Amino acid sequence: MEQTGQYIFEFLKNYGYWGMVPIMIIEGPIVTVIAGMLASLGAFSWPIVLVLSIAGDVIGDVILYFLGFRYGMGFVRRIGKCIGITESLVIKMEKYFQRHGGKTIFAVKSTTGLCWAAFVAAGIVRMDFKKFLKYSFLGGIVWSGFLVAMGYFYGYLWREIRDYIDWIGWAVSIGAIVSFAIITLYKKHQSKKMFESNGG
Repeated sequence: MEQTGQYIFEFLKNYGYWGMVPIMIIEGPIVTVIAGMLASLGAFSWPIVLVLSIAGDVIGDVILYFLGFRYGMGFVRRIGKCIGITESLVIKMEKYFQRHGGKTIFAVKSTTGLCWAAFVAAGIVRMDFKKFLKYSFLGGIVWSGFLVAMGYFYGYLWREIRDYIDWIGWAVSIGAIVSFAIITLYKKHQSKKMFESNGG
């Protein structure tokens, strides 16, 4: 993960805002945190980073929605397993949609690690696209806002202490990675809890 972060850091440094959205579509959370750190160090404007993060996030959601809409379970069987989307998981998400509707989109973006499966499932069940877009956008504001704030905080920490402690860059990087890992574990726990509490 640290090596991936280094590649993303170099890419953002070289291509700036123009390169941000494409990689945010693919690896949104990590890119957003790094971009937030760079914004804190003066390389970017954090409001622009936030807007681009939300845009990349929503575009990625829409792509997955239309893959599910167009190809259905065929997409899940042929390609889904390569990106962590299983047939059984999509079926569980379909049942959850039937009970909770569009709010599921907001919930999975904010609290669980089931985003990809949820968006494909939304397309498969032919969820109203305007409703899908609405909840994807609202969830994107919360999630991207949190990630930008997290990155900005670690960037601020590094900027303020770097003159006093030589190894602070390593400490801040490790802190960011550990924080991200904890959030990922929390989201996985929430996804399991979500299914258990709803008879999944």
